[in-house]
Amino acid sequence: MKPQSESHLQPWRFNNKSSSQISLLWFAVFLQVVSSEVIESQFLVKTLPGFLGELPFTLETGQQCALSYIGVGESDDVQLFYYFIESEGNPKDDPLMLWLTGGPGCSGLSGLLYEIGPLTIDFANSTLTKTVLKINPFSWTKAANIIFLDQPAGTGYSYAKTPEASITNDTLSTMQAYQFLKKWLVDHPKFLHNTLYVAGDSYSGIVLPMIVQEIYDGNEVGEGPKMNIKGYILGNPFTDTSNDYNSRIPYAHRMALLSDAIYKVFLQSTKENCNGEYLKVDPDNSLCINDLQVVDECIGRIYLANILEPSCKIPQLQIQWCRDGTHLYSSAWANSRDVREALHVSEALNNIEWVRCNETMHFYFGAEPIAYTHNVLSVVGYHQRLAHKNCRALVYSGDHDMVVPYFATLNWIESLNLSVGKDWRPWFVNDQVAGYTMEFLKNEYSLTYATIKVRNLP
Repeated sequence: MKPQSESHLQPWRFNNKSSSQISLLWFAVFLQVVSSEVIESQFLVKTLPGFLGELPFTLETGQQCALSYIGVGESDDVQLFYYFIESEGNPKDDPLMLWLTGGPGCSGLSGLLYEIGPLTIDFANSTLTKTVLKINPFSWTKAANIIFLDQPAGTGYSYAKTPEASITNDTLSTMQAYQFLKKWLVDHPKFLHNTLYVAGDSYSGIVLPMIVQEIYDGNEVGEGPKMNIKGYILGNPFTDTSNDYNSRIPYAHRMALLSDAIYKVFLQSTKENCNGEYLKVDPDNSLCINDLQVVDECIGRIYLANILEPSCKIPQLQIQWCRDGTHLYSSAWANSRDVREALHVSEALNNIEWVRCNETMHFYFGAEPIAYTHNVLSVVGYHQRLAHKNCRALVYSGDHDMVVPYFATLNWIESLNLSVGKDWRPWFVNDQVAGYTMEFLKNEYSLTYATIKVRNLP
């Protein structure tokens, strides 16, 4: 494996009781005044290019008076775009979920079209000039109201009004997402009583537990609006920088990508030459770099996000089986003028290309950040604090993902010192093993961990 110097590794409250009570009373009156006006001003998308007929679900992309954005940060310098889809079941009683796609800098549209949303791309009938959409029968919106958020600024259709506001980090991104959720709920008071879950995958594993902690803290000090938070969901979450990255080589051995002989020699030599650390390698440490190059010959061409898929770098869409190729469809669709008009995207972005993931947000250890600083190296402590709340957590890992190996996630879960409610066991779909699961408990906190045997493309 290449050392990090050569390759990319893919954070006002009311403390006075009387002022808190006054705030809540004011907030209740405020909601009664604005609720009827807000409901009427929501911008509903009835049709979308590429989908035949009217959408069979309710899609909102903002308010008529403010386009499809909610302003956050100092002077609302950051404008966050979102897609809100009401539950196709019972919107009034079903949970409300905020979905954050990883990256950092990957659009919520990626989560909507490629993961859990009600629409997906009909690859068999699409071309780069005409993307065709179809219904996803397994959408999470069958049972939940979901907000897909483009965050931070520079992600998807979200943008910053000033150059300074476009520079962010983990902690700032956390506070802006929290501010967005508060403002969104003020604009949508009918969802204040729905149970709330914050969910996301990959790099959002860093900011998500911090957002959840902010919600619990805000509720405890009487910060409005009070949110009916019940828990969080994480998929292959980036959680602890050192643990996640350094687990990749042991994972490669477990999955037979490295032979027992190579791995044994590697462990012996790197213990002396690399001190067991593969993340930050001194470029002058030639012995360690040579050890890592032996491993890189075995796994250097593996597609880290799914070790069973090809690693494709293609200039044109030629093979639908390549994940990079499937992403070209969403780029072509999201950059068309009729799609932007249908979604009510700001004209300020007319000359800016939509990208599924903004590469300037990605981080490279040892290199200066461009637009995003990875300033929170571990959020295990946040999970430890949340373990003292009345909270439910679901954490799942695709067991063929080498970006954040499944046992790296299980390692930090076990470090929380929770009691085992139900031990490791298989779970099934149509009598076929779909993965394995465990349940952990501590007072009013529960965490379910599950591995998933991910279906390959196409």
